Amino acid sequence: MKINLIIVDDHCMFLEGMSAALSKQENLNVWGVFDSAKEALKVLDNNVPDLLITDISMPEINGLEFVKMVNKKFPDLKILVMSMFRQIQSLDGINGYLLKETNFDELLCAIDSIVIRNENYFYKGYQKNNDVLDFNKKILSSREKDIVNLIAKELTTDEIAETLFLSKHTIETHKKNIFLKLQVNNAAGLVKKAMYLGYL
Repeated sequence: MKINLIIVDDHCMFLEGMSAALSKQENLNVWGVFDSAKEALKVLDNNVPDLLITDISMPEINGLEFVKMVNKKFPDLKILVMSMFRQIQSLDGINGYLLKETNFDELLCAIDSIVIRNENYFYKGYQKNNDVLDFNKKILSSREKDIVNLIAKELTTDEIAETLFLSKHTIETHKKNIFLKLQVNNAAGLVKKAMYLGYL
């Protein structure tokens, strides 16, 4: 029996490398690789594989939203998430979770467990630390959460100030506080951390 796969990740080198490695396996058939969740959804409408492998930190549609969409439209489709984050906010609708640093043999083991044995598979040592996540989620004020969402939508400081009817100086102060609280250095890091904590 061949296991049909679709892989979604916005990092092209990772995507190409994993696709090439998995394609060499006799029992695996890589139906398609996509750097966009939107493109993958279009294909899934016509071809539902045995397993979807996806990242959770992606532009346009973040991975957790993508998982929710897939679960709703294709409830029987198995999903394996591969991420650089050691933990995520929710495992709802996910059948497996691996780190991107995972070795290839463990990836094959996870695919076999999820698809053939119908068993969920999470990387060794995985611990879902809700206490830490919940604590971190409460760090930001409601105003700061609004600003995080607007940053994620790629609005400039001026645009955020106009949207929230605040001065540019006030927005800059909020942004500095947000970066400090979430321990990030730039907007890209902020968006990834915000997705991880469930703000987005």
